[in-house]
Amino acid sequence: QVQLVESGGGLVQAGGSLRLSCAASVSGSIFRTVAMGWYRQAPGKQRELVAVITSGGTTNYVDSVKGRFTISRDNAKRTVYLQMNSLKPEDTAVYYCNTNPISPVWDWGQGTQVTVSS
Repeated sequence: QVQLVESGGGLVQAGGSLRLSCAASVSGSIFRTVAMGWYRQAPGKQRELVAVITSGGTTNYVDSVKGRFTISRDNAKRTVYLQMNSLKPEDTAVYYCNTNPISPVWDWGQGTQVTVSS
């Protein structure tokens, strides 16, 4: 099983920024071949896909974060990032990373809590 470790969350005021990181316990030669996604789950809601980056670097975002969030990856470090700017209270959630589509071989990490105060 591949382990994923997310970090970088915290408490921030509306309009602020955070940068999330997710490190994978897999070789770089494998990591560079998979598309990675950032997901989030707010209290009482289902987990949703927020951003995706393909192995070739193509990105895609859910409409609610377009223009505010940027996903990137460093294959040498086996890490995917999520730069979040202009944060809103509705961005409050636990953020996770995983492959896209989700692979049963890659375990969900503990996530990182993002709380945006108004």
